Amino acid sequence: MKLVINKERFLEGLQLVQSVVSSRTTLPVLSNVLIKSQDGKITLSTTDLDTGIRAEVDASVEKPGAITLPARRLFSIIRELPNSEVSLEVDAKLGASIRAGSAFFRIMGLPEEDFPPFPKTDGANLFKLEQKALKDMLKKTNYAMSTDESRYVLNGALLSFRDNKLTVVATDGRRLALAEHETEFPKTTELEAILPTKAVNELLRILGDEGEVQIAVSDNQFAFTVGSTYLVSKRIEGNYPNYKQVIPAEAKERVVLEREILLSAVRRVALLSSEKSNSVKLTFSKNNLEISSTTPDVGEAKESLAINYKGKEFTIAFNPEYMCDPLRSLDADEVFLDLTDELSPGVIRYAKPFLYVIMPMRTA
Repeated sequence: MKLVINKERFLEGLQLVQSVVSSRTTLPVLSNVLIKSQDGKITLSTTDLDTGIRAEVDASVEKPGAITLPARRLFSIIRELPNSEVSLEVDAKLGASIRAGSAFFRIMGLPEEDFPPFPKTDGANLFKLEQKALKDMLKKTNYAMSTDESRYVLNGALLSFRDNKLTVVATDGRRLALAEHETEFPKTTELEAILPTKAVNELLRILGDEGEVQIAVSDNQFAFTVGSTYLVSKRIEGNYPNYKQVIPAEAKERVVLEREILLSAVRRVALLSSEKSNSVKLTFSKNNLEISSTTPDVGEAKESLAINYKGKEFTIAFNPEYMCDPLRSLDADEVFLDLTDELSPGVIRYAKPFLYVIMPMRTA
């Protein structure tokens, strides 16, 4: 194999694929990137056997071929090269010579045959969506995915294609985030599948604000085509809990709040919440919201916001981090906080198809 490639393009391609590479792996080839060159471009592929990603980069190919090279080491070398043009040549002993200006490196690779092939998605159901829409939905929900490995089905996001709508849901059992987007697809392709956390995070990196993403869902795989980038991921097996049961039917009070002001106030007051209780209290009285936290032996914090509220006075407590997460991810000036009583979940909504259910904490 012999080729010449622009350094910045090579770096972009390697950056795109190297995050899938696992640092702890029993198979040496899983630390490598597969480089295949032909027809004026190279494809770069990495996998950890659960998630795989492939990207295309333009190059001047003199001699087509393929090799796998240590992904992180190759990235470090290319990043430090002095010139904008890089030449890569592979010999019969799988030694890759890299030249740029007066710099020279030779690193050893492994054969293409050792690299696990990407799974096929034959007979998959296909869906198309604007990249921006999917990116927006994942951004509004991904923080609510569980990190508790004992509840494996919650370690990802549910993608539900039903009634010409894509619904993305994430929950860790203490809060739930849900976003919806209308899109057309045949009724025969309706399905629900759980996308693992790693694939969600990769998608958030590769999705842009222009163009479409094609989603293929087979019995045990997802495949996403984003321009010339291709991402595959295993589905999480198992049944996602019935999230609709968690969403309160109707609230007694709806309070309109300014998102930025509420976010800042909760963050400040939370500075004096203890690790043990880790809660902030919201006390609603006539046209006033007081946010407070008290930690014995440390101190207390309070802040008042003027709001439009005419209901009865009551106090509810929430985990401050859980409260801040959706406020950070939304782009609205105003949000609605729907409340029933001190012991029922609160629901944060705004003008678009989104909701966030948060369980209250016991107040002393």
